Amino acid sequence: MPIALLALAVGAFCIGTTEFVAMGILPNVADAFGVSIPTAGYVISCYALGVVVGAPLLAPLSARVDRKHLLIGLAAMFTLGNLASALAPNFGLLLAARVATALPHGTFFGVGAVLSAALVPFNKRSQAVALMIAGLTVANIVGVPLGTMAAQEFGWRAAFALVAGVGVLTVIAIALLVPNQRPRPGASMRSEFGALARGQVWLALAVGALGFGGMFASYSYISPMMTEVAGLPLGAVPYVLALYGVGMTCGTLAGGRAADRALMPTMYLAMGAMTLALLLLHLLAASPVGAVAMVFLLGFTSSALVPSLQTRLMDKAEDAPSLAAALNHSALNFANASGAWLGGLVIAAGYGFAAPSLLGAGLGVVGLLLVAASAAGDRRAARRAAAPAGEPTPKSG
Repeated sequence: MPIALLALAVGAFCIGTTEFVAMGILPNVADAFGVSIPTAGYVISCYALGVVVGAPLLAPLSARVDRKHLLIGLAAMFTLGNLASALAPNFGLLLAARVATALPHGTFFGVGAVLSAALVPFNKRSQAVALMIAGLTVANIVGVPLGTMAAQEFGWRAAFALVAGVGVLTVIAIALLVPNQRPRPGASMRSEFGALARGQVWLALAVGALGFGGMFASYSYISPMMTEVAGLPLGAVPYVLALYGVGMTCGTLAGGRAADRALMPTMYLAMGAMTLALLLLHLLAASPVGAVAMVFLLGFTSSALVPSLQTRLMDKAEDAPSLAAALNHSALNFANASGAWLGGLVIAAGYGFAAPSLLGAGLGVVGLLLVAASAAGDRRAARRAAAPAGEPTPKSG
């Protein structure tokens, strides 16, 4: 794999760290500004909002700008956003800084995925995308714990300052290691938005928005599930979360390799396995060993789906891949917000901390149905293409 992918993986590590470290420093932020922890949680929801709206705002720029230069600009935006977060004098400006930090998130991953796929032979493109995305999963193992420790030792601002430092390294690495890559001739912002007229693009986005919502419905409440249901001590939770991160990293790399061999079967297998993992997590939540094992499996299976989903979007928006690939991360952050909300409703209704996993399995079934609908669309398109000119195309369903 080209060394340029290392620079993109560093950027993904930086993004993953700042996205998830906020969950570990909420008490510090709440104490610093004199707000409740639920109110401090706005730093998470504002970041998700920035990701959702940032992709359609920034990704179309890739149609006219050299992708390397665009990635440098996005990394610089991200770095400045983290620096602004570290220096925010009040809670309102911290929230504004979090939104600004998140704006380049989806576009960085979308443009980075397109560039990564172009750097390798066609039969290795999903592995290249997976290697970049693996930087985000490693953030859960290394970056988030380091950022949390920095916040506990030196204050919450140190966590964002640390990420800003990694952001500077990202800018330098991209400038030195990533080759220039001009957009294809004739590409335009209009053609990028034109990809959104295709039903297959929306189906793939829906797989991420709804299917992944099931994973987030469960993962958002992993901590109370492990302590209140599985009976683990509070001190064990960071290790469980780190194990989840290890599962994510392994799943991402395995999913990339599998997607290069058989893309749609990988989507079926990963989504089905994630659904099964959520069901088993619900059933085994009271068993410390079983629950921890299922957390690892959930991280593995959910992340194994991402490279195939990213590649599928680039294929179905072939002449405008950057926006579609970027919107994948908008869809995943929608899944983050909606899954956590739905899981909270189930808990508030009195069904317990294991119930969101059962809800997640139901959403996983919805994701499987959407994958099946997308595959059926491929078959219909293939029949239309194979039908001789002048003959009616067989209808189905």
